[in-house]
Amino acid sequence: MIRVMIVDDQAMVRTGFRMILEAEADLTVVGEAADGREAIELAERARPDVVLMDVRMPRMDGIEACSAICGAAGAPRVMMLTTFDLDDHVHAALRAGASGFLLKDAPPEQLIDAIRVIAAGDALLAPAVTQALIDEIARRPVGQPEAFPGISDLTDREREVITLMARGLNNAEIASQLYLGEATVKTHVGRILAKLGARDRVQAGVAAYESGLIVPGT
Repeated sequence: MIRVMIVDDQAMVRTGFRMILEAEADLTVVGEAADGREAIELAERARPDVVLMDVRMPRMDGIEACSAICGAAGAPRVMMLTTFDLDDHVHAALRAGASGFLLKDAPPEQLIDAIRVIAAGDALLAPAVTQALIDEIARRPVGQPEAFPGISDLTDREREVITLMARGLNNAEIASQLYLGEATVKTHVGRILAKLGARDRVQAGVAAYESGLIVPGT
């Protein structure tokens, strides 16, 4: 059973999410919070596996709350939810430790699938959000690999793997492209995450773009 906590300042939104999630046999809602401060306190008591976190809320926004929750021992996975896809929230949320970013107007089945993906330990970005993130990074001056010390520790093969990871390929697709076994790719992914100190594939991909290892558009 996947334990989910809902954080949104609008009661009707929380109720809607609860109805969608509790219709699934493998999902249960363990609590609701109306702002970031409540979310931090509730996460300690309810011990959710996944937190659905709104970005814009009173008292404390979702990004600040995400940072606090993800920094705690045994932290849950955090999925950021917003109606805004073309702003700086994406990058800030990933920096705060979020494992996913989904638009609020996504269909219910996409939300449910996203929760399952996040709970399984992977990461997920809505396609529009992924493009917004890449576009935002592309507007910045290209960084140097030293900005992320772990980048310089990657082997040539690991650089190939992280390049494909950052472009959204899963392990099976990477294995096919590089003519490797899927288990071998999984091992490479694990080593990449360890070297970069990244929580998941999305954060590793952000590091690859920001360091200049991957140039958007190439």
